[in-house]
Amino acid sequence: MNGIAILVGLGPLIGWGFFPTIASKIGGKPVNQIIGATFGTFIFALVYDLIQGLGIPSGAALGWSIISGIGWASAQIITFYSFTLIGSSRAMPITTAFQLLGASLWGVFALGDWPTMADKCIGFFALVLIVIGAWMTTWSENKTADKASRMKKAVIVLLIGEIGYWAYSAAPQAAHIDGSRAFLPQSIGMCIVAIVYALFLKLKNKDEKCALLQAVSYKQIVSGFFFAFAALTYLISAQPNMNGLATGFLLSQTSVVLATLTGIWMLHETKTKKEMVITILGLILIIGAAAMTVIV
Repeated sequence: MNGIAILVGLGPLIGWGFFPTIASKIGGKPVNQIIGATFGTFIFALVYDLIQGLGIPSGAALGWSIISGIGWASAQIITFYSFTLIGSSRAMPITTAFQLLGASLWGVFALGDWPTMADKCIGFFALVLIVIGAWMTTWSENKTADKASRMKKAVIVLLIGEIGYWAYSAAPQAAHIDGSRAFLPQSIGMCIVAIVYALFLKLKNKDEKCALLQAVSYKQIVSGFFFAFAALTYLISAQPNMNGLATGFLLSQTSVVLATLTGIWMLHETKTKKEMVITILGLILIIGAAAMTVIV
């Protein structure tokens, strides 16, 4: 493993680490955030596709790639909504934990990962640690009924959103398409969801201005560039001649640390000293357990 591979592998740390914080900082409603994020991803993917001369795939590969993007955008709308309930610094460790759980379980039951009983014991122990780590990041020293209600609601919606993130990862595998070739059609699927969602809300609330015509939606394109940069560097990092899938996946998960800490520092999502210590320990536990899931 060389230095260039490590630098590429840490691309998601920057992209996904800053993506939720920047999206929250720019502001707007979840619909504004998803429009900007998906449009930014499409622009980034289109430029990359033109530079590489990849072209758009056809047939089942195109269909599954678009479905993949639809899955991500649907899940991301839910994740943006969770930010309004508990803030990005608390929501990101939860959604990361759910994604790690989903990816690991999919690998075990669908792809035959963790073939031996010893592998399964270590793997499932790691999943328990991930859940504990996520809980630690959400622990509150001064509990109130409102905080508890918001946290419960956020956990439920993020668990539902995991279905979309699972589709984002699993759909391209169904078509056996290379990640870089799936990148552009994925972004098309993302944009479809954003546009349909914006038009649906406009029809539902006819007195409100359509989000597609609001300036904040296009300011959010900046956040989309960060997501797209992370997605692309992860695809490159996961290639066998770079870091490989297991190491590339683990390096990408370090983004939860930056996403959580920038949410606290840049968005002033306050935590007490005790909450901060427990949050950091929870993040360490998540990353450590993620490492266990990729080495078994």
